[in-house]
Amino acid sequence: MQGEKVMGFLEHLEELRWTLVKCAIVLVLFSILTGVFMTDVRLFLEWPWRRALASSGVELALRTDTPMEVYGVMVQICVTPALVAAVPFMLYFLGQFVAPALSAKEKRVIVPTVGAAVSLFLLGASSSFLLLVEASIKVAIEANQWMGYAMIWTVGSYYSLMTWLVVGMGAVFEFPLVVLALSYLGIVDVATFRKSRRLVIVICFIVAAVVTPTPDPFTQVFVAVPLIALFEVSLLAAAYLERRKAKAEVAEQSTEPHNWRDTYGG
Repeated sequence: MQGEKVMGFLEHLEELRWTLVKCAIVLVLFSILTGVFMTDVRLFLEWPWRRALASSGVELALRTDTPMEVYGVMVQICVTPALVAAVPFMLYFLGQFVAPALSAKEKRVIVPTVGAAVSLFLLGASSSFLLLVEASIKVAIEANQWMGYAMIWTVGSYYSLMTWLVVGMGAVFEFPLVVLALSYLGIVDVATFRKSRRLVIVICFIVAAVVTPTPDPFTQVFVAVPLIALFEVSLLAAAYLERRKAKAEVAEQSTEPHNWRDTYGG
C-alpha cells in the first residue's frame, strides 16, 4: 500500500523474531507473577480436586513419588495460569505482525477476530477447569472403586491432567474460527460443511478422544457436544458472512461499467 515501507524476507524474519520474543516475555512475566503467589495459586488450581473428593466421599491425598517431581509441579503451577493469561497478548502481537500485509478491509476484521479467538479460548479453558477436570477425577475414582483398586495418585499426574484438559479445551474451542476462515476465504462453502455434518461430528468425537486423557465415554461426550454446538453456531455465522459477501459483490458489479457504451456513453 502507498506510504508503507516494503520489507524484505530477512526483515520479515526479524519482525517475526521480535513478535515471538514479546510473546515469550509476556509468558515469563506472568509466570513470575504466578510464582510470587504460588501458595494461593496452588489452592485455586486444586479446587476441582477437592470438589471431586468431597462429592465422592473419598479421602485421598496427592503425593510425590520421586524427589524431583515437586519441581516439575511448581513449574506447571506457574506456567499453566500464566499461559492462559498471556494468550490475549500473544494474539495481539501476532495480529500486529500480520496487519501490514492486509488490506484496509481485512484490517478491520483483525480486532473482532482476535476478540473472538480470546473469548473462545477462555471459554474452553474455564469450562474445562470448572467442570471437566472435576468430572474426569470423579469418573476415575468411581472406575477404581468399581474395579477394587487402591488409589495412590501423584500430584504430578493431577497437574498433567489439569493442564492438558484446560489448555487443550481452550485450543479446540478455536474450531469455529477455522470454519469461518475457510468459508470467508472461499475454500469451503457453508453448503459443503452442511453436507459433511456427519463427518464433522465424527471428527469432533475423535478430537475429544485425543484431548481427554481419560478413556471414559462420559468425558469424551462432555467435550464433543460443545464442539458440535460451536460448529452449528459457526455455520450460522458463516452463512451470514456469505450473504453479506454476495450482496457486496452484487453492489460492486452494479456500480461498475459493463461495456464501452456504459463507460463512454452512446
